[in-house]
Amino acid sequence: MRDNGNAEGERLHDLGRRLWPIPRSITGQGVRQTLKILQEQLPNLRIHEVPSGSRVLDWVIPDEWNVSSARLTDSQGQVICDFFDNNLHLMGYSEPIDATLSLDDLQPHLYSIPDQPTAIPFVTSYYNRRWAFCLSHDVRERMTPGEYHALVDTTLTPGSLTYGELVIEGESTDEVFISTYVCHPSLANNELSGPLVATGLAQWLMTLPRRHYTYRIAFVPETIGAITYLHQNADLLRERVIAGFQLTCIGDDRRYTYLASRHGDHRIDRIAKRVLSSRDNVVHYSYLSRGSDERQYCAPGIDLPVISLMRSRYADYPEYHTSLDDLDNVVTPTGLQGGLDVVRECIEVLERDEVLVVNQLGEPQLGRRGLYHTVSKKTTPEDVMLRTNVLAYSDGNHDENDMAELFGVSHESISTSVESLLAHDLIRRVHQSKLDEAGKMRRRV
Repeated sequence: MRDNGNAEGERLHDLGRRLWPIPRSITGQGVRQTLKILQEQLPNLRIHEVPSGSRVLDWVIPDEWNVSSARLTDSQGQVICDFFDNNLHLMGYSEPIDATLSLDDLQPHLYSIPDQPTAIPFVTSYYNRRWAFCLSHDVRERMTPGEYHALVDTTLTPGSLTYGELVIEGESTDEVFISTYVCHPSLANNELSGPLVATGLAQWLMTLPRRHYTYRIAFVPETIGAITYLHQNADLLRERVIAGFQLTCIGDDRRYTYLASRHGDHRIDRIAKRVLSSRDNVVHYSYLSRGSDERQYCAPGIDLPVISLMRSRYADYPEYHTSLDDLDNVVTPTGLQGGLDVVRECIEVLERDEVLVVNQLGEPQLGRRGLYHTVSKKTTPEDVMLRTNVLAYSDGNHDENDMAELFGVSHESISTSVESLLAHDLIRRVHQSKLDEAGKMRRRV
């Protein structure tokens, strides 16, 4: 585990302060503003626009939504809630309204959380036209019968869906895919932590003197953005992506979370579990607990090897989808640093990801090479048995760490056996990206 202090985390946290007040949604100027700021950090970030009404897989890109203002006042002109005070006060994708209503008529257009009375909830209605205000339950309880003026100045008009894409070239056309979303308003862990860590990761990748893999990083609106990206790039992704990460909720200090790919047995699954084994307080989830864009990337027919790396998983921390999910009490510089470090370590393992492949057809004769006992007894020495096990699993699907886990022995013991077999040219190391080629070579032996 690296120990770089929190310098990067501090810098990313400061960037989060700039992004915090921007009213983001699945479309609109908030997304564009966010991507423009990220483009300052990542000059090669390309911004794409896809028109409203476009068919993307089984979905249709909705009209673009933008907010000028939104305010709820009582009959005396006292402000109950105002979009400019907190952009969570307005339900996402609210249609425009300018009306005076009784409290009874207003109630269906109000959202609060009784068991979190000081929190403003995050509520959306993307695909059905509604309007509503979101407010703390304490404020809602103090509202008295009378008339209230609801003013929502928004537009829902044909426009486009906006997303960002950064490709960092490596020596290979094989790709590592990283996706995060840019569609939530002022929510720190559930929104900003993902783009912040992805930005820090991209900046680090660009400093590497050598990259084996090419890295593709997508900043998309959740769900509809991922679906749009797949509509445009699915064939390329299926052909090139060897591992992927969905980054969200990765900026708090509480714990680490790994959510498996749909199959749960991709190489990136094993690498993530191995890297996280050095951390305390780690929670593992199967794909059955999915809830973000891993749903799209791992869907049948797409089947990308994508996992989700998080700190506290969405819906598993009390501040989730409320105004309490902030940059003061939830997302911290140390939390962001830890999130960045764990993804970076996974990538470092991927970059040096070599599996073992036998050079012989059938079991080689170890005795004439001094690697097998020459007197047969009732039991087989442990070092000899370990060498034969290494040979048995040098099939292009296992590396040394896999074998240590499978055999229940130390990494040092595996390394000793591997080195003895390498010295006699009985096995070879092959980068994972060359596995198909290695398989062909093995079949020709």
